Amino acid sequence: MTTVQYNPFTITAQADPYPQYHQLREADPVHWSELMSLWVLSRYQDVEFVLRDARFSADRRSSDNPLVKRAEEMQDRRLPFANATTMLGADPPEHTRLRGLVSTAFTPRSVEAMRPRIQEIVDELLDAAQDDEPFDLIERLAYPLPVIVIAELLGVPPEHRADFKRWSNDLVATLGGPMVTPDVIERSRVSGLEMAEYFRGVIAERRKQPEDDLISRMIAAEERGEVLSEDELLATCMLLLAAGNETTTNLIGNGMLALLRNPDQLQKLQNDPSLIDSAVEEMLRFDGPVQATARVASEQIEVGGRTVEQGQILFALLGAANRDPAVFAEPDTLDITREDNRHLAFGHGLHFCLGAPLARIEAQITFRALLDWRPNPRLATDEPEWTGNFILRGLKSLPLAF
Repeated sequence: MTTVQYNPFTITAQADPYPQYHQLREADPVHWSELMSLWVLSRYQDVEFVLRDARFSADRRSSDNPLVKRAEEMQDRRLPFANATTMLGADPPEHTRLRGLVSTAFTPRSVEAMRPRIQEIVDELLDAAQDDEPFDLIERLAYPLPVIVIAELLGVPPEHRADFKRWSNDLVATLGGPMVTPDVIERSRVSGLEMAEYFRGVIAERRKQPEDDLISRMIAAEERGEVLSEDELLATCMLLLAAGNETTTNLIGNGMLALLRNPDQLQKLQNDPSLIDSAVEEMLRFDGPVQATARVASEQIEVGGRTVEQGQILFALLGAANRDPAVFAEPDTLDITREDNRHLAFGHGLHFCLGAPLARIEAQITFRALLDWRPNPRLATDEPEWTGNFILRGLKSLPLAF
């Protein structure tokens, strides 16, 4: 008999989902959610299996989930996402083709070459905030940094930052999750149309006058005959801008909050900056920016002793897998020196996060610069406010005092 019901929509769960994850893993690790009409996975071994096995499709549209079908029916056909698959929701060979068009920009070597520019942006943002007290980490650094970086990579002016933020917030509210309300879908539709119109203009300019940026390279690939429709080009640009900045913002915000709530670990990092790489990996494991992803069973298959029918969705709780005591010793303890940290914060398998090298470098540079800039930060609020998105977990603001 199931003794726990998965409900990510409560205020308590949004502030701290991990107690509910532990209950699920102990009482019902392959849990059928009546609320969402899908399977919820909370053990590391099950999440890894589903993300690795080709019998589970990333194309949510292949599911029989009534909430997904309703969201599909409400899609505005003028939106690129309605007419084209992105790499996020595609299986091979489409996934291979779409990812291949942009993957060279995100290799560790390509991203490493961006390190000086990322450092420059961080320094500029901190210089501009010299007199801020309290200092809102999200507003002044964690949000603008990844937006500027991804905008420059794509080749769009970062001056449109306010629009990018609004569009991104509205779009990611519908990414990856089947439980989407009509008002969220409507906001996403309006922002999606505005964003598509913006990118249409940029793409038209690049067709006439190519530059050394990712949009120009995708257009060149399209013109060489590597089949890429206009909608696919638009959808890829929109996906990179939205998902690429929102997740890194959350990594920096969640990571800093974890350090502030574990002052011994913050002190350890300040005393030994060489720990920054392992610290960022531990932040990703401890309270990652992406809490869940979904797959669809393409045939009847057994997962963790339960029979999953063809067309059913499996909701893989990455955040729960990353706190699984079967894999991580003392999983609820933040340990920035943790070794063998095989977290699933960036996913696993074919869909392992394309932007992982970029997110890692942005976080490493940010934390090193921030702790040099003003040592001994402390939380300037009793209770930070979360955005309420249970899939992309992040803070609305994080005010710091020094």
